[in-house]
Amino acid sequence: MSAPLADKIRPKSLADVVGQEHILAEGKPLRKIIESGTVPNMIFYGPSGVGKTTVARIIAENCGMSLYRLNGTNASVSDIKDIVAEIGTFGAVNGILLYLDEIQYLNKKQQQSLLEYIENGDITLIASTTENPYFAIFNAVISRSTVFEFKPVTADQLEPAIRRAFNIMSEEKGKDIVVSDDIIKKIAYSCGGDVRKAMNTAELAVLCGEGTENSIAVTEDSLEILAQRSNMRYDRDGDQHYDILSAFHKSVRGSDENAALHYAARLIEAGDILPLCRRMLCIASEDVGLAYPMAVPIIKACVDSALQLGLPEARLPIAEAAILLATAPKSNSAYAAINAAIEDVRNCDALDFPRHLQNKHFDGNGADIVGQHYLYPHDYPNHYVRQQYLPDALKDRIYYEFGQNKTEQAALQYRKKILGETK
Repeated sequence: MSAPLADKIRPKSLADVVGQEHILAEGKPLRKIIESGTVPNMIFYGPSGVGKTTVARIIAENCGMSLYRLNGTNASVSDIKDIVAEIGTFGAVNGILLYLDEIQYLNKKQQQSLLEYIENGDITLIASTTENPYFAIFNAVISRSTVFEFKPVTADQLEPAIRRAFNIMSEEKGKDIVVSDDIIKKIAYSCGGDVRKAMNTAELAVLCGEGTENSIAVTEDSLEILAQRSNMRYDRDGDQHYDILSAFHKSVRGSDENAALHYAARLIEAGDILPLCRRMLCIASEDVGLAYPMAVPIIKACVDSALQLGLPEARLPIAEAAILLATAPKSNSAYAAINAAIEDVRNCDALDFPRHLQNKHFDGNGADIVGQHYLYPHDYPNHYVRQQYLPDALKDRIYYEFGQNKTEQAALQYRKKILGETK
């Protein structure tokens, strides 16, 4: 059976690796480690198809170690024991390099079975994960390893690899492959930074091309079908999910409605609107807050509409809500105030209430103060009278600071008026 194109075109040297200049360019950390010939335990973190396995293979070849490969989705403790059994044998005379793909799928016992060997150097571990290693991998393994993050490959970086792929297929088939620069760019931009996906798309494009005796033409029509939605790099339970939500939230907070719409569109295309709706409800109080209090009921109405309509119509109230939140005045005064109040509650012992705030009840014999002596604000001018409301230990504490926006400044002026600070 013929190997996939992605395997045939896999780089044999660091110079051929696509992307990852931040760790593999001349003088960069991972490049220096590989060239030194001394390979530490490492964890490669990043999305699929960006070169983690390729770099591990190049490291193994350069250091002369025997490469063993396991995948966390189906590896067992028995598989690990089989590799351990090779320690000191002729087949592993230069040492063992274990490439463990998708390590996050191994349970604690499986990961711990490696600790002794990676610590004493009998096995050098290169593990890869598409999930945040600090959450997905046990601390004992993390503490013995160096983490390197692999990033999605840009479209400009992908283009040379795609051209090389078409050249390889042309040589194999003995035919000219007619492909325009526009088609190469479309493949590069449609694959979400995934080199493997780009190679597979190029291979399928040739298989679906219009062939003659001496050539194969890659057409726009076939590419449209093959590349549709292929740029959706998304995992509802993984880092991409939370990264997109975070990017949406920060774009709204930063009053960039265009960026907010972009990230909202990515969630809509993934069909994942419930977390987006929840995030918008949060933003209405956390970031818009008292600068525009009506944002809360308006966003709630948009969210209710979106959830009742369902996709694709849900995109309309979601867009309305995202734009309103991004363009609304901002204030986090309520957010900061409640956080400060909670901090005091956590740090202080249970504080007593001022007597005049307690529910009416019998004072008891020997009470220092008899009677509640509560002052009813509505009996006083402007419905206000000075009295202590906070516990004695916190009586001068200020949690809320009026924000610098029209709504809160109006509330501040009213406060000053009832305090008699303005006429």
